[in-house]
Amino acid sequence: MALNPFFLQGSSSEQRLVQDLINEHLKIYGVEVVYIPRKFVNKKTIIEEVQSSRFDDNYAIEAYVNTYDGYSGAGDILTKFGMSLRDELLITISKERFEDFIAPFLTAEDDGTEGSIITLSTRPKEGDLIYFPLGQRIFEVKFVEHENPFYQLGKNYVYELKCELFEYEDEIIDTSIKEIDTQVQDEGYITTLKLIGIGRTALASCTVGTGYIRQIFLNNDGSGYTSDPKVAISSSPSGDSARAVAITTIRGGVRSVERILLTNAGIGYTVAPIITFSGGGGSGAAATCSIEKALNGIIRFNVTDGGVGYGTAPVVTVAHPSVGAAATATINAGGTVTKLTLTNPGTGYTGVPSVSVSSPGIGITAIVTATISGVGTVSSLTITNPGSGYTVAPTITISNQDLIKNSALVRATGISSIGLVGSDISVKSIFISNPGIGYTQEPTVTIANPEGMTGLGTYLFNEIIRGSRSKTQARVKSWDKDTKILEISNVGIGTTQRGFFVGESIIGTESGAIYSVDAFKGFNQMDVNDKYNQNDEIEEEADLILDFSELNPFGNY
Repeated sequence: MALNPFFLQGSSSEQRLVQDLINEHLKIYGVEVVYIPRKFVNKKTIIEEVQSSRFDDNYAIEAYVNTYDGYSGAGDILTKFGMSLRDELLITISKERFEDFIAPFLTAEDDGTEGSIITLSTRPKEGDLIYFPLGQRIFEVKFVEHENPFYQLGKNYVYELKCELFEYEDEIIDTSIKEIDTQVQDEGYITTLKLIGIGRTALASCTVGTGYIRQIFLNNDGSGYTSDPKVAISSSPSGDSARAVAITTIRGGVRSVERILLTNAGIGYTVAPIITFSGGGGSGAAATCSIEKALNGIIRFNVTDGGVGYGTAPVVTVAHPSVGAAATATINAGGTVTKLTLTNPGTGYTGVPSVSVSSPGIGITAIVTATISGVGTVSSLTITNPGSGYTVAPTITISNQDLIKNSALVRATGISSIGLVGSDISVKSIFISNPGIGYTQEPTVTIANPEGMTGLGTYLFNEIIRGSRSKTQARVKSWDKDTKILEISNVGIGTTQRGFFVGESIIGTESGAIYSVDAFKGFNQMDVNDKYNQNDEIEEEADLILDFSELNPFGNY
């Protein structure tokens, strides 16, 4: 049987009146919240999993707070892992107001095709955010109820949004409203990096002498060591004795001595000194050495300036003990080479070097040969073929390939590229890998520049930064170019690393800004602003009472 035709069961004019009354009541008794729609940046196509989202639009709308006497939900719960906030918010918004003033803008970005950044734009959707200004908090919409009240006069007039406190992950929040964007610093996980604007190259000098240790031979690497053993070298007659350190490694579960590095090669040894090992918890390591009594070599390095900004041990270069020869040529009016002048005979040659003459362009290239003396210098140059077609004197190049190959090899130490707090960023010492031979004076020592030596550019809000060596990524939340303080979130996004190395360059992927991480105030694992950070003391005290990783203290049933 049909409904009574004399009763309308709700006319369109009545429905319009109810909607207007609801809109008016919401404007009088409601609170102006900010509706922030969720946009999908990347989504898995198999199980429709959203990998990353962004929130960069905002729409003000009036809303009635149903839970007027406080937040609903479980409230604040003290757990073993800290204080967990389970606040919920239940608000009511006008269906008409949403459809007329918000949905059209969302529909413009929802073209209905697969991969659209906004889906379901005709109504509020789960995953969108609500900024609640009274509590200055961001809530996430968990469920949208559209049938409460249930079809008054045959129509629904409101949306009831059930929201939970938003937990920040890898979302981009950039609404251009400072009060909203900065909430991430309270709700999200923000880490502070102290960067270095300008680094400084380390400086060092060296001392040369004779009677030093030329090479150390590891005859037995020993076994059973739990730490690096101490190395003792017998005293030198001159009083300047050699010193060295042992470096261990683990092979097949056994820790043994891998190599020995000199910190001082010693002076005045007439016989090879005795090398002994002690400590370290192991035994069996043995080593001998050879000495150089005739020619000078590097005895030790002196770091005069440790520099600033190093994250890894820099490359240290020592000038070669020998000098390459050089010569000039003279040509006549016919364009041939008539004379060779030896401007530098060089030193340290053990074999006859090759000599090359530059080409005349059009003509015949001259050929020159060299002879050396018994003291390792180039004694003369002979023109084997004077060539032809030269208009200017050609360039004479004498190779260095037959020079004595005994320049010093070194390795800088004192730099930690793993420690994140309290590690040094300066060169502390330089180990001698090879003291060299044949120096007539103290050579020049050159230390490589620190990474990211000069600060450059300005980081952009929300851009991704990347560590040059760790490859760790994060998002920029704030950057103060004057104090060099960089606040970041989502450390480790898209990477397996969860931290930056001391001294490495931090590169902005959009801005191109480059600065280096300071060691002393750089990356602090505990420097994290989150909603649990005030409960460290409670957690530590609770751990002394209960440890749920062990047996149940109340017994098993």
